[in-house]
Amino acid sequence: MEETISVANLSRSFNGVLAVNDVSFSVRKGEVLGILGANGAGKTTTIECILGTQKADSGQVAILGLNPTQSRKTLFEKVGVQFQENSFQEKITVGELCNLTQALYRETVDYRELLERFHLTGKVKSLVSELSGGERQRLFVVLALIPNPEVLFLDELTTGLDTKARREVWKYLLELKKEGVTILLSSHFMDEVEALCDRILILKEGNTAFFGTVEEAIRSGDFACFEDAYLAFSGEENIDESF
Repeated sequence: MEETISVANLSRSFNGVLAVNDVSFSVRKGEVLGILGANGAGKTTTIECILGTQKADSGQVAILGLNPTQSRKTLFEKVGVQFQENSFQEKITVGELCNLTQALYRETVDYRELLERFHLTGKVKSLVSELSGGERQRLFVVLALIPNPEVLFLDELTTGLDTKARREVWKYLLELKKEGVTILLSSHFMDEVEALCDRILILKEGNTAFFGTVEEAIRSGDFACFEDAYLAFSGEENIDESF
């Protein structure tokens, strides 16, 4: 099956401390890959290095067969990105922001259709700064989908959403998957990972602790459920939460 994302021996350090250490994996066309790990495990750094928004110390990355640093302009038209943290002008409205985003691309989805799907139609004239946390998170997903991407990067996409909203986002992402969109996402929600991900990459202190399917992770240690497997691989089960 065609590889959409290829990562080989990716490493990145900060002030001599390795944040990502020799990570390798691939994502196939129409596949959903989940990147998991405790806070500080290297998830966001890995995603940023893949996108080329942060320079890796070593390793090779290809998206749709292209180098994200050398072919940034071409990939810009084919990749949608939703980062966990976003900052916009204080006085920009939802409609204005969507218009500005749509103007950046040659071919786009009508943002009004996306706003309707994510129940934000009534917020078109609202300032982005006035949206609730859940509304802002849904808006960030809409912005990532405006370029009608072949590849979609999502960083903690459903943080701040209630159960109903989360499941609506899942449904839409599964529809995109059926259409052949490749999705790479990071998440802290085990039910989300089990519902969406074909394979998972679990990072521990910047290293690959596990790469494979949810079922393989459970079978690897005869765990009772995926959450138990995740806690063991990520090392979170050993974190002292008594303080």
